[in-house]
Amino acid sequence: MRALYVAATGMHAQQLNIDNISNNLANVSTNGFKRGRIDFQDLLYEAARPAGATASAGREIPTGIYVGHGSRVASIQKLFTQGSFQKTDQQYDVAIEGDGFFQIAMPNGETGYTRDGSFKLDSTGRMVTSNGDPLIPAVTIPANAERVTIADDGTVSVVQPGQAAVTVLTTITTARFPNPAGLEALGKNLYRETDSSGLVTVGNPGGDGFGALRQNFIEMSNVSVVEELVSMIVAQRAYEISSKAITTSDEMLQTATQLKR
Repeated sequence: MRALYVAATGMHAQQLNIDNISNNLANVSTNGFKRGRIDFQDLLYEAARPAGATASAGREIPTGIYVGHGSRVASIQKLFTQGSFQKTDQQYDVAIEGDGFFQIAMPNGETGYTRDGSFKLDSTGRMVTSNGDPLIPAVTIPANAERVTIADDGTVSVVQPGQAAVTVLTTITTARFPNPAGLEALGKNLYRETDSSGLVTVGNPGGDGFGALRQNFIEMSNVSVVEELVSMIVAQRAYEISSKAITTSDEMLQTATQLKR
């Protein structure tokens, strides 16, 4: 009975749906996290009678008989909508308001991209991520700096003891992609460029479509707990209905095997 296998595909698809929802909820407090949305596809159809076929007396059949074989997960897409901002008053916390990613030098020599702007200083004064990976371009803060200012356009300046003038150190550039949903998620709040994401474009924040920087703020996750809980209920009911279809098919087979009695 085909329904047994069709319902099984629906249960497997909803299991992956619950896995995705669980990951979203687990990262509701992760800085810069972008929620994943699951997309489903129906599987192949068996054409028992194709539409438009010729019937008796030259008549045309208006609708056919197409029997589906279930569903599957087509993709899990990252939604790069803006997360809410949280004020931290930490001078090395930086959020991107709009499009763009911070560039990070990963240990393997590749460039990673992140929306998590909760930077710290290492022993040499470099601005690094929580994993110790430095920014690109490198930003090194003097040990005697009294105040650090990161402007909306990425300009990093400091005030040093005995100096009235502000010293400009460097400029933080950001990167953007034609299709950010095509980036490969690596974990640790990092993404990697792929063929699907398109070629990276690097520029100054606040200009040419790049989002501006906001010092003393952190971008939070864009996960809505209420939406995820509603999606979880729908997925649970869909899983339950598919299991009921398997039970019903089994009962029908049982009835068929008892016809000889």
